[in-house]
Amino acid sequence: MNEGIRTLVDSDLREVTSTKTQTLGSVGRTADGRVYRYAKAGASDLAPGKLAVNADLNADVTNKTIAASAAIGAKSVVIDAGGAIVADAYADGFLTINDATGEGITYAVSGNTGVAGAGEVTVSLKEPLKVAVTVDVSEATLKASPFSGLVISATDQADLPVGVPNVTITAAYYGWVQTQGECAVLADEAVTKGLSLTTGTGVAGAVEAYDGVGEHIIGIASEALVDTEYRSAFLTIS
Repeated sequence: MNEGIRTLVDSDLREVTSTKTQTLGSVGRTADGRVYRYAKAGASDLAPGKLAVNADLNADVTNKTIAASAAIGAKSVVIDAGGAIVADAYADGFLTINDATGEGITYAVSGNTGVAGAGEVTVSLKEPLKVAVTVDVSEATLKASPFSGLVISATDQADLPVGVPNVTITAAYYGWVQTQGECAVLADEAVTKGLSLTTGTGVAGAVEAYDGVGEHIIGIASEALVDTEYRSAFLTIS
């Protein structure tokens, strides 16, 4: 797969595929400076101009015990999953050692085995273990890429904004979401030009003026935004 910052043309921004052609989260940039990240839609379509956010953590692989000891230099870790896990669902994601031996380190994931119910899952790493982990002592969390399983933002502002599609990205398909530069966004209120923007609280996928501590700033209104309409904003997500 292509690595590094890719130069994108108009056709790339409109391309939606059923198969992965880039590492999730890969960065692309257009000649005029707009920035995009390569992503996979979740169980529902993503819509152009509507803010997309990351998927929720899966409790079945959150803070679970290590099922087999692994030494420094090992490139796989076995964890005790609490329920069914699809093979390679966490490719391009991350494994964090939460507690006990090996704690405090996050590793990039290349893939994982599947399991039909509660059981052991082998997590393949893109890099070797820096500190050994111990069976039934170390605890770990397996997390998908922030750019895997994206959904349209809810109105509770509780999720991580990751980008705005320029086209419809079909459920479970792959495409590019914009993170920086001029981009059409849906507004759920009138916003004065020049104000910072955050996740909207009135309409799913919309944006509104930043007005509270703890809200994510996703961009700036480069023109006045009109309630219920799509207008251009300058994204500053990543």
